[in-house]
Amino acid sequence: MISFKQLPLEAKAAVAAGVVFFSMMLSRSYLAEQLEFRTRRRLLRLQMTLFANTLMLIGSLHIWRSTVTMFSRSSAASSFCFMPWKIAVFMFLALAHSSFFTLLFLVAEEPYFFSLAAYTCLGSYILLIFFLFTLGSVEQAYKLLAGRSAKAISGNKNSRTAMKPVLAVMLTAVLTVIGLLNASRPPTVNSVEVPVHKLPSTMNNLKVVLLSDIHLGPTVGKTKLAMIVRMVKDLKPDITVIVGDLTDSEAEIMRPAVEPLGELNSPLGTYFVTGNHEYYTSDVSNWFELLKSFNIRPLHNENVKIVSLKSTDDWFCLAGVDDIEADVLRYSGHGMDLKKALRGCSSEHAIVLLAHQPIAAKWALQERPDINLILSGHTHGGQMFPLNAGAYFLNPFFVGLYKVGQNTFVYVSPGTMYFGMPMRLGSRAEITEIILRSP
Repeated sequence: MISFKQLPLEAKAAVAAGVVFFSMMLSRSYLAEQLEFRTRRRLLRLQMTLFANTLMLIGSLHIWRSTVTMFSRSSAASSFCFMPWKIAVFMFLALAHSSFFTLLFLVAEEPYFFSLAAYTCLGSYILLIFFLFTLGSVEQAYKLLAGRSAKAISGNKNSRTAMKPVLAVMLTAVLTVIGLLNASRPPTVNSVEVPVHKLPSTMNNLKVVLLSDIHLGPTVGKTKLAMIVRMVKDLKPDITVIVGDLTDSEAEIMRPAVEPLGELNSPLGTYFVTGNHEYYTSDVSNWFELLKSFNIRPLHNENVKIVSLKSTDDWFCLAGVDDIEADVLRYSGHGMDLKKALRGCSSEHAIVLLAHQPIAAKWALQERPDINLILSGHTHGGQMFPLNAGAYFLNPFFVGLYKVGQNTFVYVSPGTMYFGMPMRLGSRAEITEIILRSP
């Protein structure tokens, strides 16, 4: 029987990740009610950070062997550039691993340069792992298809092997720069017209501005939020809605950064529903109070009547549900409760629902097919290659406008900023201007 010491480093990292994951499940299932709230919050965030880092160790070992160890056995090891390269790779991996820890220790009104550098390295890390794996797979496929003899293959084996990491690093560097430039641009304004069944004629052309996934935290601060608020005010919306993942940190820490939200002055109100990241902060109640102080109303499994400015007899129901992650985390007093959220909302009036995750939108329509419009976020449009494919297959609605049935639409925002990594590849940050049309 093989002992733990005899296992390769990748296997040891996988075992460590499994242990951390098991401790997370244990904490959620058996310790949730026994630990003090603040202690439980800190434990959960520390466990998530350790879990991510133990998984990353497997990839980091592969990167080190592909970009350093392999060259140490060749003539390149004796060159003047090898030692600086070795240090650079080590610093790159160290910064990528430290990115998750910045969420615990380096969050303020504006991002620290170290946090931006660490999360940029994390984005590059994902790209580099992808290209190393893809190029390795292509090489193996080529060997199988070519059917050459071992002797013929070995003739230029060293040169081909060296080309893989070089090409992977070059592609990663180019796409990192493109991703950083794309994410640094202001969000695009996307105007979408949506016909809403049973919307009163006096509310035709009502303008709803949709924000999602701003992720105030290590790499998004007050300056970017102030820019978003200015863009929203220029659109002059009747209603502004924020459909979750506004923040990645506690309300007390982010209070100065969130102040620009106080400038939102939509005549029919500004509304907010939680995303999964609000529950990761374990500080939802304090965030609710902070948002209320800026005249932003959280819809905590509840609804409001949006009354026409032209006639008090004309209105539609705007409802919001808690994010489904609250149920997974067993967050006391929270969890998606559609019946409670739609209490008093009948099919005689139009119904608009705010639900952070597209899977929640799917569940809501299965229970209440009379909902006319659901506004969601969460997917970020994949945010960056190659994560786009995973986000596409894991969500029933990916990004943009979907028609479901006869009179129902779902709109999924690609996000107004980004999470952590200040990069976007294959997606663009967006502020959505939704124009409601009466039939």
